[in-house]
Amino acid sequence: MPPELVTALTFVVIAILLWVFFTRTVLGKGMSVPIRTMFTTPETAQYPEKPRPLAPRFHGRHQLNRYADGLEKCIGCELCAWACPADAIYVQGADNTLADRYSPGERYAEDYQINYNRCILCGLCIEACPTRALTMTHEYEFSADSRQGLIYTKDELITPVAPGGRPTPHSDREVRRRGLNYYGGLAVTPPTLHGGRFQQAAPAPSSRAAQVVPGGDLPDTSEQPHDPATVGDENRAHGGTS
Repeated sequence: MPPELVTALTFVVIAILLWVFFTRTVLGKGMSVPIRTMFTTPETAQYPEKPRPLAPRFHGRHQLNRYADGLEKCIGCELCAWACPADAIYVQGADNTLADRYSPGERYAEDYQINYNRCILCGLCIEACPTRALTMTHEYEFSADSRQGLIYTKDELITPVAPGGRPTPHSDREVRRRGLNYYGGLAVTPPTLHGGRFQQAAPAPSSRAAQVVPGGDLPDTSEQPHDPATVGDENRAHGGTS
């Protein structure tokens, strides 16, 4: 056999063996990654002058949200603290009163702390929140000179009051008179549950029942409440007599 043919067959066999190694074996597939990277142009980000854009669902620092009228979305249920795998969240709930109402629910977060010395920014806490009170921002540039400085309190986490709203606490009477449906359900709460002295807690029409927005303009509540899902005749649904 001519030496040239032997050399050509040797290169062909080596090429086939390398192809099988890099495509069919675990070790070869792992080694192919750095080999491919060696021939790519490096991408250098001019940080911090020109930071790279973040992904839309990037998990950064947390924030506590409010409703458009200024009430806090957090109801002090502590589900975020229970869901946290790093035990980085501390919540102390308290009851709303007739004179001082901080949230639409029965309770609110009197004390809220997140320890960023332990937080792994996994996002399990925001998945557990039933009212979307806790969300995560794109802010990742936060540091401190001490461990205590990385424990964020409620005052540091809560968002500012939206235009047209008012800082908490509110009175229970004024919250009921707004007629806002905070949780997006059907507005069928009878006023008899509150003694009939004030307007019902959620008289908003069902056409607007799904509107749950932490900010923006307050909806118009001048229209009469009407729920097409109410069973019974039309007059009784509006409180009249048949």
